[in-house]
Amino acid sequence: MKKTIKIFAVALLPIAAAALSACSNFLEEEAKGSLTEEEAYATKTDILNNGVLAMYNYIGGNSDSRGLQGTGRGVFDFNSLTTDEAIAPIRASDWYDGGFWETLFTHTWTPGTASMKDMWDYLYQVVMLSNKFIEKIDAMPTANTDIDLQKYRAELRAIRAMYHFYIMDLFGNVPIMTSTKVKTEDIVQSKRSEVFHFCVNELQDAFPLLIPDKSNHLGPNYGRVTRPVALFLLAKLMLNAEVYCNDNWTNAPVLKGEDMKFTIDDKTYNAWEACINYCDQFKGYGYQLERPFSSNFAVTNEFSEENIFVIPMDPVRYSNWYIYLFRSRHSCHGAALGGSSENGMCATVELVKAFGYDTDNVDPRFYQTFYADEVFENGKQVFLDDGVTPLVYYPWDVDMDITGTVHEKTAGARLHKYVPDPNANADGRACNNDIVLFRYADVLLMKAEAKVRNGQDGSDELFMVRDRVGLPKVTATLDNILHERYLELAWEGWRRNDMIRFGIFGDEYTAHTPTDNDLSGATTVFPIPGDLMTMHPTWKQNPGY
Repeated sequence: MKKTIKIFAVALLPIAAAALSACSNFLEEEAKGSLTEEEAYATKTDILNNGVLAMYNYIGGNSDSRGLQGTGRGVFDFNSLTTDEAIAPIRASDWYDGGFWETLFTHTWTPGTASMKDMWDYLYQVVMLSNKFIEKIDAMPTANTDIDLQKYRAELRAIRAMYHFYIMDLFGNVPIMTSTKVKTEDIVQSKRSEVFHFCVNELQDAFPLLIPDKSNHLGPNYGRVTRPVALFLLAKLMLNAEVYCNDNWTNAPVLKGEDMKFTIDDKTYNAWEACINYCDQFKGYGYQLERPFSSNFAVTNEFSEENIFVIPMDPVRYSNWYIYLFRSRHSCHGAALGGSSENGMCATVELVKAFGYDTDNVDPRFYQTFYADEVFENGKQVFLDDGVTPLVYYPWDVDMDITGTVHEKTAGARLHKYVPDPNANADGRACNNDIVLFRYADVLLMKAEAKVRNGQDGSDELFMVRDRVGLPKVTATLDNILHERYLELAWEGWRRNDMIRFGIFGDEYTAHTPTDNDLSGATTVFPIPGDLMTMHPTWKQNPGY
């Protein structure tokens, strides 16, 4: 049985960080108790329960643009439905939604695109709440001498750095926020490279005081930012150092990973060596690839030895949702599982082809990742509404607008990565499967790539990932590593990051013709939402917008 993270929610008063948003209630939360501010943070136990642990209410969510994954119109959709791995076809009157999904896929977003501002607000809300609780700790008389308070502060700094990572990755030149007391006119845009170095320094400084334990296992550290979570983020930062340190991303990077210098434990490394170093540090925590691959996404996946950071899920204890299965499946498929579905998102033709679908060499992960062809659940075939015609998914028949086509409602391979939870609520959205954010297979692939970029051989790490699913060893070239990441990490929220790093985000593929901004590289970063530019006249909009 899953252990509930002990959290006491209290009312959070609005503070000056509202200046980042047009919303006056940027940092307001509904009052769920009668504690005053003074009572809520009077002792270090209060700080832990009402501050540090309360932050984990925000990693997931159940409404649009909230959470790092699990909900719609937020971080996951902007990282996946803008790529060649996922598409939401227009199916007659379904899935047009004012052109939102088409805008994402065709890279035609603007500063006023729907939900972009909501995503920005969510990310900065978590940053500013982290600042609020850090300030509560700093105001305590024993803040500089009590080791527990120092550990709580480090954990909050790591959370804050993680959210700056997502903001910087998505929006480029953004404010570094470390105080709740800043005035609107004093909020300054930082260069992307400055935010990158801020994230690295914060994580490095916090690391020694973070909990030296796994985060995804049941117990007191379940779902928390522990040392392995920080290691993963540091490795990811180093792997993307060339991208993040290029403040003029419409031009080729000036700095090369092999020429960048970073200090780890008093030793100097280039970016690729630093990435390898952080990946190697996972050896001390006992991570290993799960067999079978699908066990990472099982109903009881909190026992995985591969998952590093997850959003804890439980239909009774937590309010988090995972909506992507619900969004993807045909309505009759949802009904066969005891609920409903929205019949929307599916795999692109490019991803299906990469998996080798409809060939003699289909990748073993394809049918663990997607539904295709006839559909069976619990050994029973799924039928359409007439009860006679089998439900069949047609992976090849996908385009941006399939209105009026023969397979208007059944085109596309549908998500199958997470095992259906028979006890889920809300049509399967409130399930027990923890949402996987970081896992060890990604660490191995990051190390393989960093080694190749550094002139070394990453074939052993690449083979470990392939061998887990029965595939032969191949030479670790950058192309082979990118291909492996495409399949292994499909629909886990990393494809946009990968495509940008490999310089292919603006390429042509089915239903996506490169825009001028694609060709210039401008779309590798989203625009600063429009009303923020009005509020902060000294800020500069990102190129191309």
